[in-house]
Amino acid sequence: LYLRTAVRPSLKQLSAMSSSIIIASVARTPIAKFCGNFSSLKGSELASTVIKGALAKLPDELHISEVILGNVVSAGMGQAPTRQAVLFAGLPESTVCTTVNKVCASGMKSVMMASQTLQCSGGGNGSAMIAGGFESMTNIPHYLPTSRTGTALGNATLVDGVIHDGLWDLYNDQHMGMCGEKCAKDYNISREDQDAYAIESYKRAQKALADGVFEEVVPVEVPPKRKGGDPLVVSQDEEPSSVKLDKIPTLNPAFDRKNGTVTAANASSLNDGACAIVLMTEQDAIVKGIKPLARIRGYGDAAQAPVDFTTTPSLAVPVALKNSGCTLDDVDFHEINEAFSVVAIANMQLLNLDPAKVNVFGGAVSLGHPIGMSGARIIGTLYDVLKNKDGSIGCASICNGGGGASAIVIERLE
Repeated sequence: LYLRTAVRPSLKQLSAMSSSIIIASVARTPIAKFCGNFSSLKGSELASTVIKGALAKLPDELHISEVILGNVVSAGMGQAPTRQAVLFAGLPESTVCTTVNKVCASGMKSVMMASQTLQCSGGGNGSAMIAGGFESMTNIPHYLPTSRTGTALGNATLVDGVIHDGLWDLYNDQHMGMCGEKCAKDYNISREDQDAYAIESYKRAQKALADGVFEEVVPVEVPPKRKGGDPLVVSQDEEPSSVKLDKIPTLNPAFDRKNGTVTAANASSLNDGACAIVLMTEQDAIVKGIKPLARIRGYGDAAQAPVDFTTTPSLAVPVALKNSGCTLDDVDFHEINEAFSVVAIANMQLLNLDPAKVNVFGGAVSLGHPIGMSGARIIGTLYDVLKNKDGSIGCASICNGGGGASAIVIERLE
């Protein structure tokens, strides 16, 4: 019905459509385990795969004016990783490229920035933008900080780039897992609560995979390790099938070894993956005969003390709702990125959300958390939930290191 109306839009409607941004296509890789099947692929190579996958669902003549992708740790990948992804995907050299780093919210912030750019352009030129994010945590290198000036005497220490640039709260000189421990204490969330949440997340993800709800997943072809061998085709998320649920309550704390409640199982894992989302104005979608998946209603950011980043989604969601003209009661389903199980639990408490309507198909604990990808991935997953559960309005939110969070509200159209 969306594209079959025989009524010619009025000038006022066309004006509104020119500033209304829609999601035309979503594609993501399966999420691979750390040092798993994607080990031989750079993050930009994963990104090129999803760019091609997202565009394959749309008319060949669609012009992409700009690509904005999130990536947290670009070290060792070569300069301008988004540019690499765009050219590897076969897009013209005239395509404008930007890489965004807002830590775990990078992928979502790229969608927000692309939406703003399209709104400023006003549409009418038939072009689209691609946003999203990517991360190969496997290929983030170790650093040797003293190598530039030399080590006069004694040992030189390798610094793990994953932890140093991706997972470390430098303001309090601690692993971000310790912020999760603080959150658990602040909101009286027990180890049992977190383990129960993690188990449920895995069960939801396993059911979602069995039901085939992640239609946006595109297979990734990994080159053979030996010359003349067959490539490995990865088509499904690796993490959900590898868990032993009965072992989750038996694991030792990962960060506060004596009195902690956060473990490797009730926290998100380290992973590799990429996600691309094609955005355009509603007016241009109609002209091109493209049926939109969803409309972006609004978005917003919030920030507080770095140590309390875990609960910042509860501050960002109201901002996004206000900007979208919606209330919390209007939202049918939520995605809250599961950096740790305690993050989802605490924000559900603060926002007074029904757990049955949050992370319905599992989350980062069970699916994985490639940090530059996740902000975009949960937007795609939110659409999957709305489509399969016949919802209309959804809200996705994600915290990020340094005390921030981003949130976005979408409305399903297809």
